[in-house]
Amino acid sequence: MSEQGPFIDLTAPQDAGQAAYNLAAELYPICRSITGAGILATLQTLKSRIPLTIYEVPSGTPVFDWTIPKEWNIRDAYVKDKSGKRVIDFQKSNLHVLNYSTPVRMVMPLSQLRERLYTLPDYPDWIPYRTSYYKENWGFCLSHTELAALPEGDYEVCIDSSLEPGKLVYGEYVIPGASSHEILFSTHVCHPSLCNDNLSGAALCLGLAKFLSGQKLHYTYRFLFVPGTIGAITWLAKNEAWVDKIHGGLVVACVGDPGHMHYKKSRRGNAPVDRAAEYVLKNNGKPYEIEEFSPFGYDERQYNSPGFNLPVGSLTRTPHGRFPQYHTSADNLDFIRPEALQNSFEMFLEVIQVLENDQHFVNTNPKCEPQLGRRGLYSLFGGHRSTPAMEQAFLWILNFADGDHSLLDIAERSGLHFSLIRSAASALHKVGLLKKAGATSDDF
Repeated sequence: MSEQGPFIDLTAPQDAGQAAYNLAAELYPICRSITGAGILATLQTLKSRIPLTIYEVPSGTPVFDWTIPKEWNIRDAYVKDKSGKRVIDFQKSNLHVLNYSTPVRMVMPLSQLRERLYTLPDYPDWIPYRTSYYKENWGFCLSHTELAALPEGDYEVCIDSSLEPGKLVYGEYVIPGASSHEILFSTHVCHPSLCNDNLSGAALCLGLAKFLSGQKLHYTYRFLFVPGTIGAITWLAKNEAWVDKIHGGLVVACVGDPGHMHYKKSRRGNAPVDRAAEYVLKNNGKPYEIEEFSPFGYDERQYNSPGFNLPVGSLTRTPHGRFPQYHTSADNLDFIRPEALQNSFEMFLEVIQVLENDQHFVNTNPKCEPQLGRRGLYSLFGGHRSTPAMEQAFLWILNFADGDHSLLDIAERSGLHFSLIRSAASALHKVGLLKKAGATSDDF
C-alpha cells in the first residue's frame, strides 16, 4: 500500500486468483456440513494461513428462534449390489450421501431403495447435492444415468454416520483499523465438494483477509467463516449487543464462475456499501447487474432481518441457483477459474478502496475560486502537466467540499472517476486548500 496524503491505495496482487483457486482445490475433497469434523477441518486449514479464532457452540443452545442442532459426522457410506460391488460409493464423491443422513445398515430391494435415491433427470450425468439438516432422514444421491443402469434386486445399504449432541463451530478473524466501526465479510463454509458455492467465497475471503492484514486501514475488518443460515444466526445471537458498529458488509459467495458481476443491495438500499459497490461495477467497463434487496438468498437474509437491518449486501458473479451447475457435482474445480477469482478479488478490493477513501472535506478558501496556478496545481500535478480532467476535478471538489458532500458524492455528480477525484483531493489537501470535515478521534 502507498499513501497519497490522507488516502490509501490498495493494489490487488496479481496471483490472488490463482492462490484462491489453489486453496479451493485443497479444500475440495473435504465432506463439510453445518456441523462436524469436515467444517472443523476446513476452519483449521484456514487457521493455518490466518490467525482465525474458532468458536464452539453446544448442541441445544437456543439462538433466537432456532436451536443448535446435533453434530453430524460420517465415516463411510455405500450401496452394494449382490456381487458386493459398490454401485454408490461415498469414497468416490461425498455428494453421494444425503447430507445429515442418519445411520443405516440393511438390505432392501431396489423398488424400496428408489424412494431414497435422488437424481437430476435434466442433467443425467451429474450428482445432485441434497440435505436434511433439521428433519432426520437418510438417502443417497447419484447420477440419473447410474440409476437407470441398476438392475432390479436386493442391495446392501450402509451409512456409517453419527448424529449426536456435539457443537457447531465457526471462524472469525478481525483486522483492527483506526476506527472501531467495522466492515463485515461473511462467507458460508458448510457445503461439501462444491466449488463456486462456496469454496470460492471462503478462498476469496481468506485472500482478502491476508492482504488487508498488512495494510494501514481506517475501518476495522471482520471476516466470518460460518455454516450457512444457522452460523450467521448464531453469530448475531452471540454479538447482538454491538452490531450497530457495522458500517457496511458483504456476503461473499459464488465468486469463481465465468459469469459477470452482480450486486444485491442491502435492505436499506442506499447504505455506503451499496453506493460503493454500485459505483465500482458501473465504472468497471464490464457487464454487471444491480438488484434490490429481497429476503431470499444467503446470509444477507439474516443480517438484513428487520430486527438488525444491517447494511450488508451481496457481491457475487452468477448468483446462487442461476447457473445449471448449482448444487451439483458439476460445480467442481473445472467450473471455477483463477481469472474469475482474480477479477472478483479486484472488484472487492475496489469497493474497499472506495469505502476507505470516501471522506468529507471542507474548502478552506470558499469565497470564489482560489488561485490554483500560483500553487502549481494547474501547471503541474505529480511531476506532470495537469490534464483538463484533473482541472475539472479540482473545481468540482472545491465547489462541493462543504462538509456535507463526500468524495463519492462528488464523483457521482461530476461523472469523473473516483480515483481521479481522490487524487485531486489529495493535491488540494497537500497545499492546504482542503481540510477534513468534522474530524474526531474515530475518524480519519
